[in-house]
Amino acid sequence: MISKLEVSSLKLKRMPRVFAGLGLWMGCALSVAAQGAEVPMIYGFSAQPETSVTAVAPLRSPVRELSGDVAGELGLVASRYEDTFAAIGNRHSLGFLEMVKANPGIDPWLPGEGTQVTLPTMYVMPDAPRDGIVINLAEYRLYYFRGDGKVQVFPVGIGRDSAPSPLTLAEVTMRLKSPAWYPPESVRAEHAAEGDILPRVVPPGPDNPLGDHALLLSEKGYLIHGTNKKFGIGMAVSHGCFRMYNEDIAQFAYTVDKGTKVHVVQQPVKLGMSGRQLWLEVHRADEEYPAAEREKLWQLVSDKVAEYSSNHAALQLNRAAIELAVDQADGLPRLIGEQVVQSADARVQDAPKAASGEQPVNYWF
Repeated sequence: MISKLEVSSLKLKRMPRVFAGLGLWMGCALSVAAQGAEVPMIYGFSAQPETSVTAVAPLRSPVRELSGDVAGELGLVASRYEDTFAAIGNRHSLGFLEMVKANPGIDPWLPGEGTQVTLPTMYVMPDAPRDGIVINLAEYRLYYFRGDGKVQVFPVGIGRDSAPSPLTLAEVTMRLKSPAWYPPESVRAEHAAEGDILPRVVPPGPDNPLGDHALLLSEKGYLIHGTNKKFGIGMAVSHGCFRMYNEDIAQFAYTVDKGTKVHVVQQPVKLGMSGRQLWLEVHRADEEYPAAEREKLWQLVSDKVAEYSSNHAALQLNRAAIELAVDQADGLPRLIGEQVVQSADARVQDAPKAASGEQPVNYWF
């Protein structure tokens, strides 16, 4: 057990290893059962659907209007005495790592009273169909496209490197309330090797790592579910399932219909237009940023910008902004270019160049 004082004194770079043990409780490919004597077996899950309509509070994640490929805007809050990024993230439905990356130089475990903390609540949309749920593993976020030109964004915990979440196209098959957890033998053996003997069944309640609500997916063995831990949302700590804050899943589960599509993608680099502005969002995998990852992201950004420019005429690009986005890789959208609208006179003036096959270069890199 780690005390509050010990947690406050931990160095940030040690956090994924220190809290990796918590992820063992949040595993999927799991077996679950909702409360009830007789329940059907589905893909190894013993589950009873939740069919009643429950009154819930308004969603914590705002319903955001899409402006082209971009939604939201960055926020700013003053931290409270003894606040942590985990606590601020929980209040605002944001993940731990996205808070850390958006606020370099601020101690995530003791930011101090009155410190101005950036809320990363501006988003470039993933390159995926805007139909139902899109989970981008690279940014630890779930996008829910409502079908009315609006979107909601939630932080999610995802699978560890040793048990990664699958890249898949699935759908929601069932809503579960108060699921019981039947730890798979592999998870029980993993815990037993560390001297932690898991029971064969964990009933609903505060010790259940699935929380109070879950959405069963058609991808065999996987759920979107709650948690019995505050820490780990927006990090890679599970056995492959997608973990949400309890407050979020308790509300979200009742807005999602059976059959809703679930696209799981891996996109650390996203580009999108809002009006005539081109925005770039780059995500490094962790708080650390090794040179090899930086080089890989730079090449990926270069390729994507080149491809995007070839499909969008008259783009003027800002190399300095592109370099900053890659250098930070903090997941904050950056304005890197603009689509210029030429006047009729300018188009006539440029016509000879176009006829000769020459292409104007604007801030190209």
